[in-house]
Formats: sequence, structure tokens, C-alpha cells
Amino acid sequence: MVKNNIELDVKTKCIEQGKTQVNLAEEIETTKAYVNRVIKKQDGVVNQTFVKMMEALGYDIELRYVERNSLLRMVERL
Repeated sequence: MVKNNIELDVKTKCIEQGKTQVNLAEEIETTKAYVNRVIKKQDGVVNQTFVKMMEALGYDIELRYVERNSLLRMVERL
């Protein structure tokens, strides 16, 4: 099972960045309707076969979001 609430996560990140779903859709060259459909459909983000495999192995899935700039800073420190 995917533990994240994808819809809430995306909407929160949009608010944090001052973007709407329309802005996000335009940025990735798709429609607001498609963005909305992807975030509302829980199994639309993670492949169902992968979810079933991990469940069979006794695991749930949690997605972790890491801001790209923080990754660049980590790499620069190395």
C-alpha cells in the first residue's frame, strides 16, 4: 500500500510554491484535468505491480520528497 496521500502532498507543495494546478500543468506541458486525474487516483503514481510485489514481501511504500536544491548542496559538499 502506498502510505502517502498524493493529492494532499501535491496540493501542499503547490501552495508552498505559490502555484496552481493550472500553473503546474502548463509547466509540464499537460492539462489541468490530467494533473488532477493523476493526483486523485491513488494508484496513478506508483505502478500497481510494484505495489503488489512489495506487499508480497511484507512492505508498504512511502514516497519521500526531497527539494532538488538540497540535493545539489549535498553533492557540492562531497
